[in-house]
Amino acid sequence: MRRLAGLLVVPLLLLSTAACGDSGSDSAEMKNGVPAITKGAKFGETPTLSQGKGDPPKELKAVTVSEGTGPALKKGDVAQVNYYGQVWDGKEPFDQSFGKGKPFEVTVGAGMVIKGWDQGLEGKKVGSRVELVIPPALGYGDQGSPPKIKGGATLVFVVDIVKGTSVPVSATGKEVPQEDKDLPKIGTNTDGKEVSVTVPKDVNPPAKLVSNYVLEGSGPAVKDSDSVVVKFHGKTWKDDKTFESTYATDQTVTWPIGEISVKGLKEGLIGKKAGSRILLVIPPDQGFGDKEQGTIPANSTLVFSLDILAVM
Repeated sequence: MRRLAGLLVVPLLLLSTAACGDSGSDSAEMKNGVPAITKGAKFGETPTLSQGKGDPPKELKAVTVSEGTGPALKKGDVAQVNYYGQVWDGKEPFDQSFGKGKPFEVTVGAGMVIKGWDQGLEGKKVGSRVELVIPPALGYGDQGSPPKIKGGATLVFVVDIVKGTSVPVSATGKEVPQEDKDLPKIGTNTDGKEVSVTVPKDVNPPAKLVSNYVLEGSGPAVKDSDSVVVKFHGKTWKDDKTFESTYATDQTVTWPIGEISVKGLKEGLIGKKAGSRILLVIPPDQGFGDKEQGTIPANSTLVFSLDILAVM
């Protein structure tokens, strides 16, 4: 089953679109064993790259072009970056975020992007410009990302780390009594481990959206223009069965609020404070409706325990 986290938002550009650069016979200028930046060399400037020369490296290369003064990124941090991507033997970018007015957000080490990014960004300081040369095994492998990136392609990225946000392991807000016996009960542990979700038996689900605090944080309220970093445990009401839990895998997910495609999830998050844990009960008409989604049957009422770990 495709992870629900990827079904809840409209797909982003995410390293797989735009025109793929063609190869050519021009000699490539190399620096430190990687294609040289030929224009826009400074942090924040839109770069261009020369073609790679000779055989590409078989291992990941992560070269710091210029080092920032911010904290080093660690696993679980959310980084806001601008990037320029080109295949080793290409002359034009296949994708970039420079010039689009909004950095790309990635949770370091969470497995939401190609492995070369997760490994190459960890330990790099905020404010740095990094050049990554990513072999196929840490990129798109033998299958590539057709039709833009051929199978077995080595990828080259220039990445500016604009901002980094450390993310707590759990919501830590003030506990709010859960007094309605007709609603699910949510665990209140703050150790980062699995949070229990108990759906009441022999009770009909509510017909309207429920969005209640379980732990009320003190951070900024979520706005439509924000992105949120969350952990969640999702169940279907009818069978009290878990369809996905990111607590269990100790992973976070970053959702741009404006791109969330599930109406009840979007509306349930807006206005809630960072640092909070909330109960969400989403009726079918604000969830997936009459469409089956993997192990989620059609016309399901969805139940979430959801930690809002950071708002950006």
